Amino acid sequence: MKKKKILIPEPKSRFLLVKCPDCENEQIVFDHATITVKCNVCGRVLARPRGGKAVLEVEVIKVLG
Repeated sequence: MKKKKILIPEPKSRFLLVKCPDCENEQIVFDHATITVKCNVCGRVLARPRGGKAVLEVEVIKVLG
């Protein structure tokens, strides 16, 4: 008998480690953010919501999830 493959769905959203270009602060951001995400240190806008995926205005260092 053949074994049945069990498909496990993977999420389409990820957490991202980003770096603020102004103050070099590293911060974790959700890529499907529904609110404007600002830097915790200097207040610069890091991501803006656009219905689905957020528009990132900074450099992504690492994908976390």
